Amino acid sequence: MLLRLECCVRQPIQKIGTYGTPLEIATNYIRLRCSNEAIYQYHVTFSPDVDSTNTRFGLLNEHKSVIGNTKAFDGCVLYLPRKLDDNLNLTSKRISDGVEITLSIKCTKIIKPDSDLCLPIYNIIFKKIMRLLELKLIGKSYLNPRQPIVINRYRIHIWPGYVVAVQKKDGGLMLMLDVSHRVLRMDSVLEVMTHLYESCQSSANFQEECTKALVGHVVITRYNNRTYRIDDIAWDKTPKSTFLNSAGKTMSFVEYYKTQYEITIDDLGQPLLLHRAKQRNRTDDQVVIQTICLIPELAYMTGITDLMRSDFSMMKAISEHMRLGPSLRHNSLMEFISNVKRNPEAQQELSNWGLQMDSDIYKLSGRQLPPEIIRLQYKAFAFSPEADWTRHIVNTPCITAVAMKNWQVLCTHRDSFLVHEFVTMMCNVGPPMGLVHQLPNIIELPNDHTKTYIDCIRKNYSYSQGVQMVMCIFPTLRDDRYSTVKQVCCVELAVPSQVVQTRTISQQKRLRSVAQKVVLQMNCKLGGELWILDIPLKNLMVVGVDVFHNVVLGKQSVVGFVASMNRSVSRWYSRVVRQSTSQELVDGLNLCMTSAIKKYYELNHYLPEKIIMYRDGVSDNQLAIVRDFEVMQLTNGFRTFDLSYQPKMLVVVVQKRISTNIFLNNSGAMENAPSGSVLDTVATSQEWFDFFLVSQHVRQGTVSPTHYVVIFNSLKLSADHVQRLTYKMTHLYYNWSGTVRVPAPCQYAHKLASLVGENLHSDPDPGLCDKLFFL
Repeated sequence: MLLRLECCVRQPIQKIGTYGTPLEIATNYIRLRCSNEAIYQYHVTFSPDVDSTNTRFGLLNEHKSVIGNTKAFDGCVLYLPRKLDDNLNLTSKRISDGVEITLSIKCTKIIKPDSDLCLPIYNIIFKKIMRLLELKLIGKSYLNPRQPIVINRYRIHIWPGYVVAVQKKDGGLMLMLDVSHRVLRMDSVLEVMTHLYESCQSSANFQEECTKALVGHVVITRYNNRTYRIDDIAWDKTPKSTFLNSAGKTMSFVEYYKTQYEITIDDLGQPLLLHRAKQRNRTDDQVVIQTICLIPELAYMTGITDLMRSDFSMMKAISEHMRLGPSLRHNSLMEFISNVKRNPEAQQELSNWGLQMDSDIYKLSGRQLPPEIIRLQYKAFAFSPEADWTRHIVNTPCITAVAMKNWQVLCTHRDSFLVHEFVTMMCNVGPPMGLVHQLPNIIELPNDHTKTYIDCIRKNYSYSQGVQMVMCIFPTLRDDRYSTVKQVCCVELAVPSQVVQTRTISQQKRLRSVAQKVVLQMNCKLGGELWILDIPLKNLMVVGVDVFHNVVLGKQSVVGFVASMNRSVSRWYSRVVRQSTSQELVDGLNLCMTSAIKKYYELNHYLPEKIIMYRDGVSDNQLAIVRDFEVMQLTNGFRTFDLSYQPKMLVVVVQKRISTNIFLNNSGAMENAPSGSVLDTVATSQEWFDFFLVSQHVRQGTVSPTHYVVIFNSLKLSADHVQRLTYKMTHLYYNWSGTVRVPAPCQYAHKLASLVGENLHSDPDPGLCDKLFFL
């Protein structure tokens, strides 16, 4: 059979803009060059069949004299940088039983070295290089356990390392390299369980608390530096329990760890942790679940808990090592490049495949979009380089103010003095912003029980007609109390609510700024508008969609949907959708879109001619599915209004969880890229109309860009127009007087979906859908 050299030719996409000021930038990508003419793909068949991947590797490795030392093999498919004889048959003896195995090796493809088909091979090569650098693969990061950062005060180890991936970009073959860290705690799972036992009143309660504290968390076993997710706790098993080992012999876990790792288990009565590993069977492609038992005494906690996050001093100590600035991050990238260049085995591995890695990160020209003009009721201004306009909005009337004439404040008797001070401050700071509030009805409660709060809310809401806002002052923030109050206000009574912690209003120096922020937030929750921008498109509706996944809801997710309702894109309509399948999501989005268009028509007396949707929560491998299925269903749904109604549409996927970094290259010194920085070449995709945008300003660490992918564009907007409009949208999130990382409708949709998924667990009352009640 004659095999052709496989490559992929794509039509160029017009996605590079020109608007803005040129900017010298650098990325965390390293150029790879390949000198080989081709890579050869072979299929390896084992007869009789061999199930074990490790055995397959061992059998193939016996024939290094034929296939050579340079190979990439996954158990079935073999990649080589050279051509073998046609239809090669080799024989080996399986060590375990002496059975003779025939290996049939057949060439199936000849691949160009810059083809997408080579990416898995190159990633296998770099996986080997990371092993040569003595870095351990934990999760998706390659970490260095030999140089841990130890914070003894908080019993924490931080392992530094990298995330690497070979990718095909507009600039060619690239190695994406990002700095990564993993927090490992010195306390074992057994120590955590012992602490819980000491604080529990009964054994049943202890088991329940252990399940809450441990299930779903990731642990590491130091004897093999592997991580496992705890899926369950086997209370009926102990280290003395037995199992069948690979040789078919019954042995206890005590014996296994003593024999395999020379580890003596001390506590013989501890329960076992269960990890359910999913593996795909090679013969029938079925998913097989293998249960792995772990010993709590030998498993150590990883990650940062909510309790740790609430400790300011601890988080500051951790951030000093993990939140690297641009200069330190650049130094780490250069250190990696140097380590690879100095390692003879790593260089030989690259050379065997014809690969060469550049000696520096990729540097190029980008652009900075100009500052936007922020408009208040009587004032317009361009924001500062820090992308923050707080000073302006607290001294100038906002666009639309809602007077609060009937509102209630609930607090404990102990906090009443602080609350009266705070309410007085709110009434004082409001007028300069155009917000005039009458004094509220302050209700002092005898205790801070959840039932006391909700009973009071219900009672006073029914007695006092037209309550606009309920404010609750909590002595401490408890999730159950917060959720219950939000459920009563948002689902049952349809009244906006504001929750404030006592400690937030207890610092006299910060009281004024806190009052200003709370007053502005409450105005938004009542339907007010704070500021606007110039939006050039007319008859436009901007939509934001985000998905919230919650363990409590099982497989069901909550989708937040938010749509603009006016010319200045400053008033919003919101809905939520629950979905467990992709079809439910499409049906739900259709319903949301239809409701939003109806509401738009009701308010404006015409249908939107242009719709721009920012869609969060979509990974790279879902882009085509969303375009071909979800977007098409939405466009078909427009015909429910009129068969001729077909608004022009732009759909942009928003991706925050990316590893791409953009640095400002200041004559070789790396700094944070300023707000408005755009990268739309080299690091972008060859398949999609995409770009990276830095919209926010950060004071610590390295600023992260957001990746935008245009998957549908019947509006025919140019790259410049899409980039500028997207940047404008990052200025309209009213919970922050500055730019945010994603467009405002996406951030609103995220807040809505999170509130419903984490706290409400039910749809909010439709009476709140035209207000930003979820801020």
